[in-house]
Amino acid sequence: MISTLETLRARFSSATAEAFGLADVDPILVEASRPDFGDFQFNGAMPLAKTLKMPPRQVAEKILEHLHVDDLSHTPSVAGPGFINLKLKAEHLHEQLHTVAQDSRLGIPQSNAQKVIVDFSSPNIAKEMHVGHLRSTIIGDSIARVLTFAGHDVLRLNHVGDWGTQFGMLICYLKESHPEALTEESTFEIGDLVDFYRRSKVRFDEDEDFKERARGEVVLLQSGDEESIRAWTLLCDQSRHAFNDIYDVLDIHLTERGESFYNPYLAAVLEDLNEAGLLTVTQGAEAIFVPGFQNREGEPLPLIVRKSDGGYNYATTDLAAIRYRINVDLAKTIVYVTDAGQGQHFAQVFAAARMAGWVPDDVTLVHVPFGLVLGPDGKKLKTRSGDTVRLKALLDEAIERAREMIEARVAEEGRQETPEFLENFSRDVGIAAVKYADLSQNRTGDYIFSFDKMLALQGNTAPYMLYAYARVQGIYRKAKTETGSATVDGAPSDASFVLTEPSEFELAKHLLRLDEIVTGIAQDYMPNRLCAYLFELSQKFNVFYENCQVLGSAPDLRASRLGLCDLTARTLALGLSLLGIPTVERL
Repeated sequence: MISTLETLRARFSSATAEAFGLADVDPILVEASRPDFGDFQFNGAMPLAKTLKMPPRQVAEKILEHLHVDDLSHTPSVAGPGFINLKLKAEHLHEQLHTVAQDSRLGIPQSNAQKVIVDFSSPNIAKEMHVGHLRSTIIGDSIARVLTFAGHDVLRLNHVGDWGTQFGMLICYLKESHPEALTEESTFEIGDLVDFYRRSKVRFDEDEDFKERARGEVVLLQSGDEESIRAWTLLCDQSRHAFNDIYDVLDIHLTERGESFYNPYLAAVLEDLNEAGLLTVTQGAEAIFVPGFQNREGEPLPLIVRKSDGGYNYATTDLAAIRYRINVDLAKTIVYVTDAGQGQHFAQVFAAARMAGWVPDDVTLVHVPFGLVLGPDGKKLKTRSGDTVRLKALLDEAIERAREMIEARVAEEGRQETPEFLENFSRDVGIAAVKYADLSQNRTGDYIFSFDKMLALQGNTAPYMLYAYARVQGIYRKAKTETGSATVDGAPSDASFVLTEPSEFELAKHLLRLDEIVTGIAQDYMPNRLCAYLFELSQKFNVFYENCQVLGSAPDLRASRLGLCDLTARTLALGLSLLGIPTVERL
């Protein structure tokens, strides 16, 4: 269904067109800033007045003559210099609530299905995932969840760094330090891959003979040497196990298709670029000069696609990936979720692909950038020793802190809980806190990581959302004990809604905005909008709960208020699921 706000915007657009013959005018309609103004306020008369050279109040009155909202609103009024205020009819809200409550999708329409690729996470082989991968992984996952719910065919790709010159170094060190690992019958485990990488890097930096042999290993690997491929496979497999341990904890599902996947297509990319006349030799390398891109000195910035030594690089692989994803995967939208520092790279790559004629007009390439995770000092989050924070260590600490929180709460309330409950709760709430703290931020900016803030029971945090959901479940457990008629399993309520109190109206109007929020995120890829919506929903529900008796009210009010509780819980559960966060029945 279309939200009331969108319906009213369409009505104002039609009224403006009829009144002044103006098409495609943006109806500046917003929620009223004060309840005494009504529910919505039209602010479009002022900018229209400048265009029409008329007093804004006269413009507003003219629009009102052509506005038809009797089915939605009480008679609108013009206020001040030309604002139009509207107050929704209770009957309209009752009808909308009933329609949404009967819908398993809570009124969110399905889009015309398209094939969409979301490229996210993308760690590097032989390097442990660190806090820098956190944002790409959970932002990308949330975007993929929203797009899937919207009805699209979503392919979640993990473009891991599993190829390149660093593998010569790693393979050379593996052959030198653990030659037994390369026998066919070997079940050798490398162990700490980060430590292995560091030791191999020290050898590479300090030993010229080792460095030369490592470069030779790159050639052997690229030529398909059997032993080099075996070593490369061992490194990839053991890294993959470590990645999957983290993905399991985060409930992330990905299809791995690393850089190596596109190796067979790189030569064709260069051939086609050359035939298109796009390649220029610069300092021995082959590059594309994309108009509009300059270096710090103001000189044209080359997009290198083949290095002076004949090797390919990230840009070549990314161009090959675009061609494959469009021509083979048949993607209509390709979303890349990476840090903001890669913005220029992707802008160049996208432009180059279009210059080459590889991107049809009906295909959209999107870079979704995000900022840094900062420590309390406002600098990039590091360990006390100055190392990058390992993602596994960060998640383990979140789970442990959640356990301390629930154990303290259980002890304070004198409750008895099973070890299984404590373990599941600690994992669910700890991971939820980390995810929500990140997703609630505007992804384009940096944010300060704080366990204390993200695990707080007050404020815009996961525990606050989960507590609101658990509170509804408590109401339903009590109601079911009394009558056995309450909805506790997420099924649509068949209650008729009767709104009488201001807090009921506020909660109802907010519940009916869910489709507007989710539909918007499927277009702008900003999950923080959903977090803000859920936080406000939890606040409005708590105000409603404090001001409106639910189980002890008259039968018609009781049914209506239970229906509002049910719709709130279902909205919270759906919204949190789109963020990759499970609910808990009690807190």
